[in-house]
Amino acid sequence: MELKDLQEFDVKKMYETYDKWPEIARESYKKTQVNSSYNEVNRIAVCGMGGSGALGDFIASILSKEKIHVSVIKGYTLPASVDKDTLLIAISISGDTEETLSALKQGYETGCKTIAFSSGGKMKEYCEKRKIDFYELEMINSPRVSFVNFLFPVLKILENIVKIKENDMKNTLVSLEETRKNIWSENLSSSNKALELAEWLEPTPVIYYPYGLKAAAIRFKNSLQENSKMHVINEDLIEACHNGIVAWEQSSTSKPIFIRGKDDHPQTKRRWDILKEYFNDKNISFKEVVSEEDSIFSKLINLIYVLDYTSIYKATLLKMDPTPVKSIDFIKERYDFKHI
Repeated sequence: MELKDLQEFDVKKMYETYDKWPEIARESYKKTQVNSSYNEVNRIAVCGMGGSGALGDFIASILSKEKIHVSVIKGYTLPASVDKDTLLIAISISGDTEETLSALKQGYETGCKTIAFSSGGKMKEYCEKRKIDFYELEMINSPRVSFVNFLFPVLKILENIVKIKENDMKNTLVSLEETRKNIWSENLSSSNKALELAEWLEPTPVIYYPYGLKAAAIRFKNSLQENSKMHVINEDLIEACHNGIVAWEQSSTSKPIFIRGKDDHPQTKRRWDILKEYFNDKNISFKEVVSEEDSIFSKLINLIYVLDYTSIYKATLLKMDPTPVKSIDFIKERYDFKHI
């Protein structure tokens, strides 16, 4: 692949925004002014769809070892467990996501403590009328590409809850810059691990992940679906060993991808070894994407950076523009949203 290929097929220059992700992350974190502090929260519900929903998955992952119950709501209705003692976080990068607006309305009527994030739209209007704590953030290129421009402000506002230390934040921003050196558009060589994975990928990939890295796996699935227009299967590693693995007894054009952490749980590492042995015995080609030994925050954001770029490169290799999502547009054009 050459730069001219990216320039030809990535019409809205999505790759140029990804080249700037470390700067976007750093600047968005720095300039965010926190309106209110949130402490002593036992339950959180994060509402969002698509790229916004990926932010909910991310928050749930980094809080997975805290004594806080986190629900990620990808739909219209809040679970019955959400009450006035729940912190509701509503995220709609566009500001007009009907499912999230519906959940936001329910949360407000329930009396939840609420924070909302969007680039404007109906969400901004709804929150301003009801004096809901609202943060307006810029949408860059598209909702999914705006991931870091929303993630870092959200984490800053929730800093008393997510407890990411200042030093961890600094180290993560530095690590993003290091990751970029390998995967960005100025290194379209065989050493680029995102490009190498894209060249290997074929429909329909099966992504295996441990629980702690679920957010990165879901984001990768979504990015391949939206950017590369591919069918994708996600499998929790441990659960797959009790069911999904059986599908490989049949011949398949699918290829397995392992999303791993260097410091995965010892029993999880053992499962990876067994799975590799199984695939090797059956002559099934697989790839591993391994995070560094670092905080869960740093692991996830760097994995997402690599895997998102993989989806852009794959789209280019397939001679597709990663930005248009005509099927989603078809559905949205037929919405009749009157909830708010």
